[in-house]
Amino acid sequence: MSGTQLSNDLEQGLKPRHVTMLSIAGVIGAGLFVGSGHAIAEAGPAVLLAYAAAGTLVVLVMRMLAEMAVASPDTGSFSTYADRAIGHWAGFTIGWLYWWFWVLVIPLEANAAATILHAWFPDIAIWVFTLVITLLLTATNLFSVKNYGEFEFWFALIKVVAIIGFVILGLLAICGLLPTSQVSGVSHLFDTQGFLPNGMGAVLAAMLTTMFSFMGTEIVTIAAAESKNPGQQISKATNSVIWRIGLFYLVSIFIVVALVPWNDPSLANVGSYQTVLDRMGIPNAKLIVDLVVLVAVTSCLNSALYTASRMLFSLGKRGDAPAAAKRTNGSGTPYWAVILSTAAAFLAVFANYVAPAAVFEFLLASSGAIALLVYLVIAVSQLRMRQKRVAAGEKIAFRMWLFPGLTYAVIVFIVAVLGIMLFQEDHRVEILATGVLSLLVIAAGLFVARRRKLERAGAAVLN
Repeated sequence: MSGTQLSNDLEQGLKPRHVTMLSIAGVIGAGLFVGSGHAIAEAGPAVLLAYAAAGTLVVLVMRMLAEMAVASPDTGSFSTYADRAIGHWAGFTIGWLYWWFWVLVIPLEANAAATILHAWFPDIAIWVFTLVITLLLTATNLFSVKNYGEFEFWFALIKVVAIIGFVILGLLAICGLLPTSQVSGVSHLFDTQGFLPNGMGAVLAAMLTTMFSFMGTEIVTIAAAESKNPGQQISKATNSVIWRIGLFYLVSIFIVVALVPWNDPSLANVGSYQTVLDRMGIPNAKLIVDLVVLVAVTSCLNSALYTASRMLFSLGKRGDAPAAAKRTNGSGTPYWAVILSTAAAFLAVFANYVAPAAVFEFLLASSGAIALLVYLVIAVSQLRMRQKRVAAGEKIAFRMWLFPGLTYAVIVFIVAVLGIMLFQEDHRVEILATGVLSLLVIAAGLFVARRRKLERAGAAVLN
């Protein structure tokens, strides 16, 4: 497949503004507004190094993914490329693991949104809000991809405006130009046990935490397949990923660690953004952050449902998921893939309430290292696909930088991080649970492949 020809039955209903805003806000989740406080408490001001390292990895992985996606846009994205470049087992495994990751995100984000709403309306139970939010977003995803794009456009716009507003206020406070602020300057970068208070080990641990907050950047290559001229959209989104990570993560986290001592307990307990807004004397800081986090988690839930359904649709098209998953309605929406993904998410919620805590903890842990596995598969696929394309004399329009050296460096780095996680007590369970899940999925993939081979052999005999 070359250029931007697509071989799917999906509607190309996403407008350029939808794809642009999707790519800009894909990295802004609740992890930035709330989770960053835990990373700061872990590594101190040197958390900036952790975000810079994780951000650099994401930029390089996105560049590799874009090289493949520009040449061959596909709603299965890296799962399809892995199938072609590494083998059927790789595409099958990473496709199902990625689907599982987003299916688990749906109940977690719905629960986070429901908890905020329950605090405002305590008479209504959390599970009622969880159910209503999930059903509403399932309905919007069922109608048409335009609905998903439109919802995500406005969710994303609110998140972007909120962060830009925070950055402007923060820079004014640092320069001493915000009259209401009780804090100014950048002395907290060094005055509390130095820039690196807990050593490089803490920075590495924080990097493992921050890496997962970037998961979602790759959604743009899946969504672009449902837009007109996907190759151009992917190139544009990938070229802007550097300033997006720089502005949204590095600049905003710099403001937090410059204005508040890293060991202030409210960073981890209350959240980094709310703590800083309180110190800057911004009225109703808690309400503002709650509203932005509510939008962020709803946006993440919306994207999780969209991404899980599109990956399931792609697996269905390749014969690796139930045939129903590839059916689309009149508006080009894979409705069965949406329904099956939501149903799986509800089963996860049910497991949370009914099963022993250890079971749900294992389910959560099983998604822990999937982000790194996805990045590893993208790097290996790009390496092999580039070699095949060069051998075939194909012209490469969008290229990975410093190939093959930088691609090999990324592969070595990811393998090293996975190895370190295995020896760290906090992360060992994630590696082991993800490993067990991966082996089960690979076994299922080999079983499916063998059955298909037997069916084809049987059909050939009959003919």
